[in-house]
Amino acid sequence: MIPKLEEYKKQFDIESDDAIIPGLDAIEEALAAVLNPEKDLRIIHVAGTNGKGSTIAVMEAVLRAHGFTTGVFSSPAILDIHDQIRINGQPIKPDELAYVFEEMEAAGLSGLLTDFELLTVAAFLAFRNAAPDYILLETGMGGKFDSTNVVTPLVSVITSIALDHTGFLGDTIERITSHKAGIIKPHIPVVIGDVTDEARDVIIAQAKQTKSLVRVYGENFYMEVGDVETYRGMSTFELPTRQMKGPHQAINHAVALEALSLAGVPLKQREVARAIAAVQLPYRFQKIAENVYIDGAHNPAAAAMLVRTIEEQFPGEKVDWIVGMLNTKDYEKTLKILTPLANSFTFVDFPHPQAAKAQDLQAVCPVENSCILSSRDIELTAQQTVHVIVGSLYLLNDLLHEN
Repeated sequence: MIPKLEEYKKQFDIESDDAIIPGLDAIEEALAAVLNPEKDLRIIHVAGTNGKGSTIAVMEAVLRAHGFTTGVFSSPAILDIHDQIRINGQPIKPDELAYVFEEMEAAGLSGLLTDFELLTVAAFLAFRNAAPDYILLETGMGGKFDSTNVVTPLVSVITSIALDHTGFLGDTIERITSHKAGIIKPHIPVVIGDVTDEARDVIIAQAKQTKSLVRVYGENFYMEVGDVETYRGMSTFELPTRQMKGPHQAINHAVALEALSLAGVPLKQREVARAIAAVQLPYRFQKIAENVYIDGAHNPAAAAMLVRTIEEQFPGEKVDWIVGMLNTKDYEKTLKILTPLANSFTFVDFPHPQAAKAQDLQAVCPVENSCILSSRDIELTAQQTVHVIVGSLYLLNDLLHEN
């Protein structure tokens, strides 16, 4: 479900399928019909289970601090279709997106694509029209058969690997990694975040086949902890202040800086430090009131990172969790990971066709101290104890715009 996509489809009489149909044949045919806008772009392509959004946010901030213009394609939507295509940090304007749909209508793309493929073509056309210096391109799901995997980037990035979307990508780390490693292109360098040995072996094997340089976090580059945090890799930068908290964010920042360096971006100490001191990705341990935070951790791996962040920021404290998730996620395992820090759980019903029922979440909760509320009854006001609202971005978006 891509909010407001149907409005544009109806306005320009374009049909597309709301199913997930992995494969590249359809989008390659569609892109050829609009003269392959993706071939004109300088792209950094980012895949991974978690950390894609944060890594892209850091790259975007650093690029803009150096005076470069940027385009970002990401998913899912925060508000609606417009924020999935961003130019210089701003959602695409309705008139700009309408012009893109007019181009697709004229090219006869109706009925050829899935919704996400249609949106991907729209993004490439929007970026060709705006002509930003760099494009930061996030995969929708997986990599090998994802509709974004039609590009030849400057650098490929794989942030992390964990079990997610197992119905489409496979139920082992090796199978999921194989899909994500599919974004690696011949002779194009690849940057790897903090991954398991099993995932690393699959990625390196793929990179050997494509004769691609591999840079691995912890081996070729890393973030050094000290009085001043320091990134050491293709370059060295001191980072006195990092706005995005948590040890996993240190890794994401290092991956971002390594990728930009490999892409040939001329980075400078002052601009890097300034960007990292200010950049904040919405819904990633974001403070919204005193002792109240929101985080879009929606799978076990992301929940584990959130727990580490809270232990770092609030050592020894317990958390009142407020949780709402999609029924497509492994919410039982996610709750088990959150439980050691739990003072209480509140489970939330929220309006989304795939939202897990709050009573189903409560039924598998290991903690007896729990209750159920509607998202309309959640108050985002200052608290005496640490409250963290966690789970689906659809829930977090709903809460922020209802309150």
